Amino acid sequence: MAHKKTLSSLFFQFLLLAFMCFFHNVNGDGLKVGFYEKTCPRVESIVQKITADKISLAPSLAAPLLRMHFHDCFVRGCDGSILIDSTKTNQAEKDGFPNLSLRGFQIIDAVKTAVEDACPGVVSCADILALVARDAIYQIKGPYWPVPLGRRDGKVSIASESATLPSPFANIAQLKAQFASKGLSVKDLVVLSGGHTVGTSHCSTIAIRLYNFTGKGDTDPSLDSEYVPYLKSKCKPTDTTTLLEMDPGSFGTFDESYYTNVLKRRGLFLSDSALLNDPETSDYVKLQAQSLGSTFLKDFQESMVKMGQVGVLTGSAGEIRRHCNMIN
Repeated sequence: MAHKKTLSSLFFQFLLLAFMCFFHNVNGDGLKVGFYEKTCPRVESIVQKITADKISLAPSLAAPLLRMHFHDCFVRGCDGSILIDSTKTNQAEKDGFPNLSLRGFQIIDAVKTAVEDACPGVVSCADILALVARDAIYQIKGPYWPVPLGRRDGKVSIASESATLPSPFANIAQLKAQFASKGLSVKDLVVLSGGHTVGTSHCSTIAIRLYNFTGKGDTDPSLDSEYVPYLKSKCKPTDTTTLLEMDPGSFGTFDESYYTNVLKRRGLFLSDSALLNDPETSDYVKLQAQSLGSTFLKDFQESMVKMGQVGVLTGSAGEIRRHCNMIN
């Protein structure tokens, strides 16, 4: 039975066709836009509607969902292993220290339930997570990128492996090495760091920079000295609950203002400040902070497509989970 196409769905199809002309797979053999065209043709519209409904009620979840996708792809590839619950015999990724602050799992579960009702046993949780991350960012007026589909779900999730995630305390050499190990370029590193334009983080991630940077009760000299008193007024040394905006004044808007703050030495994390310590990343920060014709949104689309294809399982590898929080 033919479905009447709405203007909205036609617009999204146009976007996908346009993007397909410009993007190619990066270690994502077997993935393609429209992978479920015959087996679950409504999957993207289902994901889009539920995500939009949820994010309209809780827009602050868009950034954590983007971060969840990032954390999934950087451990064992984009295989949905971040979604698996721990058991009596195994502590899973989501319970690893870097992932304890992740939020939005209930949205993934709601989408999976609806997709299973429409197409039982067809669409992977890894694909659902990739789509939800995209649609959540688009819902807060961020960029829209094509999501090549066809990922399969991993069967292994180990908390200790989350220690390999890029750290907010990492220096530029560590960051470049970690991204290179995933087939991502230095440009991808600085572009994807721009995801910090939305969202918040706890005071505990910056306490050492404010109060004990070298172990002598000092402050990180790479922080803007005029910004330090403001941060100290928000965060006491042992504060683990207060939230700070990662992109002050614009943390709910997906834009290039993150780079303006980094250039002012007001990046929240050491990993943000580190972008000024490499010629290529520093040049990009300056370009986006000072340019009236910013390329950030276009660049972010391209880097997200690349990241979403890191280490994917395709074909007969892995499985299609019936429930995202447990292996079959």
